Amino acid sequence: MYEEREGLIQPGESMQELKGKSVFGGIAIGRISVYNKDESTVKRVKIEDTAAEVKRFEEAKETAKEQLQALYEKALVEVGEVNAMIFDVHQMMLDDLDYVEAITHMIENQGINAEYAVATTGDNFSNMFAAMDDDYMKARAADVKDISNRVVKILQGKKDSVLDGDEPVILLADDLAPSETVQLDKSKVLAFVTRHGSTNSHTAILARTMNIPALIGVKFEENVDGRFAIVDGYNGSVYVEPTDDVVKEYESKKQEAEEKKRLLQELKGKENITLDGKKIKLYANIGGVADVASALQNDAEGIGLFRSEFLYLESNTFPTEEEQFQAYKTVAENMAGKKVIIRTLDIGGDKHCDCLSLEEEDNPFLGFRAIRICLQQKDMFKVQLRSILRAGLYGKLAIMIPMVTMLSEILETKQLIEEVKEEMRK
Repeated sequence: MYEEREGLIQPGESMQELKGKSVFGGIAIGRISVYNKDESTVKRVKIEDTAAEVKRFEEAKETAKEQLQALYEKALVEVGEVNAMIFDVHQMMLDDLDYVEAITHMIENQGINAEYAVATTGDNFSNMFAAMDDDYMKARAADVKDISNRVVKILQGKKDSVLDGDEPVILLADDLAPSETVQLDKSKVLAFVTRHGSTNSHTAILARTMNIPALIGVKFEENVDGRFAIVDGYNGSVYVEPTDDVVKEYESKKQEAEEKKRLLQELKGKENITLDGKKIKLYANIGGVADVASALQNDAEGIGLFRSEFLYLESNTFPTEEEQFQAYKTVAENMAGKKVIIRTLDIGGDKHCDCLSLEEEDNPFLGFRAIRICLQQKDMFKVQLRSILRAGLYGKLAIMIPMVTMLSEILETKQLIEEVKEEMRK
């Protein structure tokens, strides 16, 4: 494999190693493509027919909403309801009265082109949100920027694409917005490498779903674009222009990993029986709806652990009963009668949630976390229990209570479940 590439890209005489944090393991070998967001300067142009320009803006806005609806439907299938909701929010933001009026007022009163009015309003609103004290409102700054850029691109007649080449690449980016990751042609991505992001970011979730290596926190320079590289998703390294020996070493590792996968695939459809005749059920652990496809693909007999906290970690606000219900229902339906064990909210320790304000502890792993938080915030806990019980109609669900330290916590939880059942019957 390496010899075929030798004529195109010569391995570097001075190999460069970049370090980051792994969010999904694996090895990728190929060309680097650095993705830079298209933020070209929008020119101010004097317009005579302002009514026609306002109409042009309104048509572009409607086109943007159609694009976002298509992205929502695509994300629904690929990454689940909770992650897809961002595109629903973006559609609503495009119809925000203050936002729309600011743009049309600028076109009509200043006699300027729609592109400039949208870009300027987007910058103004984004700066306004960024200056707010509330973290949730601050996060909306990027959303306003995103929807404004989308409308400007439509007005300029530009295509909205992240990858445009034919060759699969190692994608390097500052960070990737949900709209960008959903639009990717997955067959063209060998690995994700970003400067920013987190282990719970949209990019990380997508990488796990696609089973490709992904690193975050990698400080790379723009001059690596187009260079030959290796991504080691196990040790968190990117080798730019690797030496012959390193290429051969990783080609061998990659072939070994692929051979292991091939051998494991031969076990699909066969019963899991030990040498002494005992049948073992192999269940999969998942962090969200998107992981179910991989579980089924690998012949899991059920879901041994649905980490429900990811529904909370991915949002600045508590996920609603309906959002949780849809997630649990989808998993139950897709598993088609196979057992699904949902772990109730396990927050605390190393998992901090923006929608919960928790005080620092000397030993958070053994302290106020998981079931103890839920039993103190019973209204929040009841929302989750209701959504699980409702979803139970669509499959075989079970509940796991995390980090139990005493019998009273189990008894209190069971009593709360009975209360919720009775409230739902009424």
